[in-house]
Amino acid sequence: MSEVSVVIPTMNEEASIGRVIDEVRKALGPRLLEILVVDTDSRDRTREIATAKGARVIPEPRRGYGRAYKTGFHEARGTYIATLDADLTYPADRLPDFLAALETDRADFVSGDRMSHLGGEAMSGMHRIGNAILNAAFRLLYRARIRDSQSGMWAFRRSILPRLYLVHDGMAFSEELKIEAIRNGFRFFEIPVDYRVRVGDKKIRSTSDAVKNLIWLARKRFGWHPKPR
Repeated sequence: MSEVSVVIPTMNEEASIGRVIDEVRKALGPRLLEILVVDTDSRDRTREIATAKGARVIPEPRRGYGRAYKTGFHEARGTYIATLDADLTYPADRLPDFLAALETDRADFVSGDRMSHLGGEAMSGMHRIGNAILNAAFRLLYRARIRDSQSGMWAFRRSILPRLYLVHDGMAFSEELKIEAIRNGFRFFEIPVDYRVRVGDKKIRSTSDAVKNLIWLARKRFGWHPKPR
């Protein structure tokens, strides 16, 4: 069994996926490691590059950020699962700090906090405003002390997954995962991380995604639970 499974969702990330995998291997080199690239129908060389770098590529024809992660989590075999995006925005060299919090029993779920150290041009003005609104809504609706509800860099014990009711296939999966961890009483811990300018085409639609995520926060809070797929 792999000690750590790193799950990376991709869609047309040939410009960055090789460097992301290199950063992960450099950061976690001494560990027993599997890298799972869940590819949602890339039309470029993403799969070829990931395979050449030694990752296990899992084709997922169904689109969606959350759908890719649910598929990756199902395939993961590590004691711990870690995640980051394929566009070089998240610093893989901080993964050992995330795992240390789990291994020293300080947390069950660790999430990256981009907002505390956010600077430069990594996030547009509209994206910053959207994150601020979503963070405030998350804190209000769920009475949770959280600095970055939308972060996509996490590490957690794989053993907690059966307790999490995860249904969203889109971008709101990020906040749903944190909600479920907190609601179920797992120890939730945030670590400030640098957030870098993405490599490749932008896929997030700041305004529409923020509105959809805000609606999902409210629906989740007040008991709307579709069946998981």
